[in-house]
Amino acid sequence: MTGWYEPGTSPLHRIPAGWKFLAVLALAALVFALRSPVWLGGVCAAVLLGYAVARVTPRRCLQLARMLGMLVLLVFAMQWWLLGAGQALVVCLRIVAALAAANLFTVTTRVEDLVFAVERGLRPFTRLGVRPDRVGLLIGLTLQAVAALSMISAEVREAAKARGAERSIPAFAVPFLVRTLRHADELGEALAARGEGDG
Repeated sequence: MTGWYEPGTSPLHRIPAGWKFLAVLALAALVFALRSPVWLGGVCAAVLLGYAVARVTPRRCLQLARMLGMLVLLVFAMQWWLLGAGQALVVCLRIVAALAAANLFTVTTRVEDLVFAVERGLRPFTRLGVRPDRVGLLIGLTLQAVAALSMISAEVREAAKARGAERSIPAFAVPFLVRTLRHADELGEALAARGEGDG
């Protein structure tokens, strides 16, 4: 599974993975430091411009919009009830900016390129006991796990819809949990076969 990566020749595709990773981390720190809805809206607009520059397909943008839409509506309702409409708007804009930027990163970056960049960047710290190969493997597995869970979620949702049970929580939760645990078992067996964790 290669995650959400879409091959392309856009300027964002050509930026080295390490620099893009640092940019996403910096943007995440920025959006959680900003408190103005105007500035946060500007960051969201800049991220949306990035999708246009990367020439991301409308289908992929629609997938992200549906995923973020449900999350944002739920968070906005809870935050409005607890903290008021103004704070709810700030929280939701932070979520949209951070998650949309992270998704844009995965769309324009190969997992193996990111793993290689992390391993190369951490090589100077091997004297301190850091193992770049393990950190790179962890990051790669994390990204691919997110992609795997998204795919499982979509397939379970489609199966429930085909049975006419799209509004049933157990019809989604039980198969999703079973398939997630099965995926975790298969991943653990694959890592054990490679000798990861020995010693």
